[in-house]
Amino acid sequence: MNTTALAAVNTTASVEAADDNYRLAPHNLEAEQALLGAVLVNNEAFYRVSDFLEPEHFYEGLHRQIYEVIAQLVRVGKVATPITLKTFLPSDEPVGEITVSQYLIRLATEATTIINAADYGRSIYDLAIRRSLIGIGEDMVNDAFDSPVDHIPREQIEDAEKRLFELAEQGRHEGGFHSFNDALKDAIDMASSAYQRDGNLSGVSSGLRDLDKQMGGLQASDLIILAGRPAMGKTSLATNIAFNIAKAYQGEVQADGTTKTVNGGVVGFFSLEMSSEQLATRIIAEQSGVSSSEIRRGSINEQQFNDIVVASQQMQTIPLYIDHTGGISISQLTARARRLKRQRGLDLLIVDYLQLLSGSGKRSDNRVQELTEITTGLKALAKELEVPILALSQLSRQVESRDDKRPMLSDLRESGSIEQDADVVMFVFREEYYLQRMMPKEGSEEFFKWQAEMEELEGIAEIIIGKQRHGPTGSVRLQFEAELTRFSDLAQDDHMPAQYE
Repeated sequence: MNTTALAAVNTTASVEAADDNYRLAPHNLEAEQALLGAVLVNNEAFYRVSDFLEPEHFYEGLHRQIYEVIAQLVRVGKVATPITLKTFLPSDEPVGEITVSQYLIRLATEATTIINAADYGRSIYDLAIRRSLIGIGEDMVNDAFDSPVDHIPREQIEDAEKRLFELAEQGRHEGGFHSFNDALKDAIDMASSAYQRDGNLSGVSSGLRDLDKQMGGLQASDLIILAGRPAMGKTSLATNIAFNIAKAYQGEVQADGTTKTVNGGVVGFFSLEMSSEQLATRIIAEQSGVSSSEIRRGSINEQQFNDIVVASQQMQTIPLYIDHTGGISISQLTARARRLKRQRGLDLLIVDYLQLLSGSGKRSDNRVQELTEITTGLKALAKELEVPILALSQLSRQVESRDDKRPMLSDLRESGSIEQDADVVMFVFREEYYLQRMMPKEGSEEFFKWQAEMEELEGIAEIIIGKQRHGPTGSVRLQFEAELTRFSDLAQDDHMPAQYE
């Protein structure tokens, strides 16, 4: 590249020479000029960088203008050359000792090849990311020095993590309007992924056949509420789903080095009530077939111990990450979820349970308002991370006072915001639990009737879908093994193997 042209755009070089302590932000003007020259010679070079390189990634202002005009021309099917560009740029404006028009011609004439265009583009992009990191770091330093008295450090940390996450995600969560054509492409991509994925689901498979059939899997960006009274099996169902998805995980390395989930997924589990060891015991019991109570008491035989060892070995490599910190706020949960997405990837986030979270500010006397902040924050997080969030919730005691104890949306505790912000609301209901507490006198007529009902309901759980934005409501029956805390598909006649007499 001609040294006169390089000197013309590098207007701050004299400042660097005058003061050795002054540091310019990272940039590479030669790479910017080489890329622009390559594109002007052959517009095909633009398509090698257009999917990741934006005008704002260029350090030099004139280069930003040139690249932006090139992008506009190429995208409407026109040819971008020094001749066509000069109409849209201040062609007579001086660039050192030459005009913009002459500078464009020099960029094109001194271009060598388009082979390295992608490498030049990646270099420009990486330097832009480094400049953004410097900006975030400077803001952190300035905020820490000038922080007001009532501004707690945790808020600054969370803000910095948010900005770093957005930077790491390469601007995928930009705001503003998107064309319907872009939305249409996303819808087609989703349909294509569903066609290729096991089970032909548009969302992540829960591992439970009938539940997936009703919901189409767990959909990205959805806030899914799983509610129920104590002892219904909410946590058991959540751990079953978490393990099923993590166990089915299959990733595919992309050209840029990132890993794309093909089946299953990476699962993050916020356990605000139980420890990670308790959750692990439940999953081991489910997979080994040895009850969790026997594992805790140590009353197992050699064969059962071997089953536990085999199950544990199979579980060691699954991408299931547990955070069992109690009493965290919605802002802390958000920051940790972003960090997990950035470091390990994330396809499903589970929160057990909603009422144990606190708001981001000081403890509020208005719990309804605080819960509204929590549910709104979880829905926003689901959209930001583009993953489904499964949040467990308690139900109010009014369920117990009704004859029909099947839960309803109005039973959600403390706030209507749960129903409002949720895309899906599911209830776990086990009629067996209530019926066994109503045992009449043994030997009586009522007892035999009760016994028949118990046999019919034994091991049956019902998942009631009370709300679903993108599909029908209804209920799904599952098998529940209390000793193993395991939910599974209920055997049905149309799923049974053929029988011969």
